[in-house]
Amino acid sequence: MVGTKLSERFTYTISAYIYAMINWGIIGCGNVTEVKSGPAFNKVNASSLVAVMRRDAYKASDYARRHNVRKWYSDARQLINDPEVNAIYISTPPSTHEEYAMMAMEAGKHVYVEKPFTINAPSARRLAEASKALNIKLCVAHYRRQIPLFKKVKQLIDENYIGKIVAISILLYQHGMEATADNWRLDPEISGGGYFHDLAPHQLDLLYYFFKAPVYVEGISVNQAHAYNADDAVACTMLFENGALMNGLWSFSVPATEEKDICEITGTEGSLLFSVFDMQKITVRKNGKEEIIPFEPLPHVQQPMIEKIVEYFSGKGTNPCSGDDGYTVMWMMDKITGK
Repeated sequence: MVGTKLSERFTYTISAYIYAMINWGIIGCGNVTEVKSGPAFNKVNASSLVAVMRRDAYKASDYARRHNVRKWYSDARQLINDPEVNAIYISTPPSTHEEYAMMAMEAGKHVYVEKPFTINAPSARRLAEASKALNIKLCVAHYRRQIPLFKKVKQLIDENYIGKIVAISILLYQHGMEATADNWRLDPEISGGGYFHDLAPHQLDLLYYFFKAPVYVEGISVNQAHAYNADDAVACTMLFENGALMNGLWSFSVPATEEKDICEITGTEGSLLFSVFDMQKITVRKNGKEEIIPFEPLPHVQQPMIEKIVEYFSGKGTNPCSGDDGYTVMWMMDKITGK
């Protein structure tokens, strides 16, 4: 027993030393990495972006030049096998997340995967289990967990500031868009669905972050406008362990004048009202009064999450969003859409 503990301690010490500096490689340096995430890898302590990959060699080299990244590749396996790279950020469309994450983990590289985590819950479960079997650290990019506005919402909930939570409402209405050849988000074979699969993971993970996993999930997903193959309208009901009921409605075929992005959490003593994507303020209603809590926009919205991931990969912190967490959100998505 003593020998086992010493061995585990030795392995941990070596691991912490190796990953004292996290040298990142990005697989899929597309639009989401231009501002939201990419620059943050060089702004976090003990973190450096050393290589990027995109199948289009010109776009990969152009990204590397503009972001002062020393190395670029057009083949994912070459980036994964780069000995200088010890952590991989996967920012490709969801249909390739499992393949690339498995390749990276089997090569001994810790992995940070964009949302949606995978194309469906079974795929997410395979990644979560592989991470444990291979003893490789795996994180999912539900980065809103670390944004100050949502941390404040969680604090108010945890402190029972608005009393016992009884009702949660989510409304997301967006103007419809025509399908184009390069819009992979509207191809269910690549994205898992339509805009619901692209945007709802942020909202659903926040509910999971605030209230833990729901004990009941039911929903319906339909194609109302028939503008593309993916469904454009989704509705759901959830019940959480604390007894709170949630209703959600997503529509992506409304006029531009009817767009909405509202999350309202109601307790026995008040309510919290905020936008999941605008992220400018929390409206707190209590005792007949209304208070606005403003928040400044972040230059790189993923930077707070990347800070936590670097700490975790370096052996100095806990996992801010695990593969099991990512699986739970994908399970919620599949239950809602009837997969």
